[in-house]
Amino acid sequence: MSPDRSPAPRTVSPPMAEPGSRPSWERYFMDIAILVARRSTCRRRAVGAVLVKDKRILATGYNGAPTGMDHCLDIGCLRELLNVASGQRHELCRGLHAEQNAIIQAAYHGVCIREAVLFCTNLPCAICAKMLINAGVRTIYYAEGYADEMSEELMRAAGIETIHLT
Repeated sequence: MSPDRSPAPRTVSPPMAEPGSRPSWERYFMDIAILVARRSTCRRRAVGAVLVKDKRILATGYNGAPTGMDHCLDIGCLRELLNVASGQRHELCRGLHAEQNAIIQAAYHGVCIREAVLFCTNLPCAICAKMLINAGVRTIYYAEGYADEMSEELMRAAGIETIHLT
């Protein structure tokens, strides 16, 4: 699909599972992303990400400090201290984003994520969008938006389908 003909973001509401029934695949993987977000060590926003291919989980990630480093929950948040708005000055954050951690986990364990689908509690920022584009992710389901217009422009230009899962 050419960049100027990429699909516009769309919103879907998969049916909620009736008691005793099974959730849709989309709801299942988003629920897992929501659970993964509970591991976040960010004081401002808990985000979870799940990379999936052929209905199999390839990698997960949540936002927080690199392995072995002090967590923002323990030592505080510079962005919070400086009152930096969401979506701005990412370089001031000691943590990695959930999407970045999912990509890193896949690479660390030698798992190919080309043509994978990302389920994320938030729409990725522009930095993560660029990484996901180069990693070959083709579809992104997200639960909440994010204050980053460039992210949406990048994904649209790359032909990545973004689906708001309510």
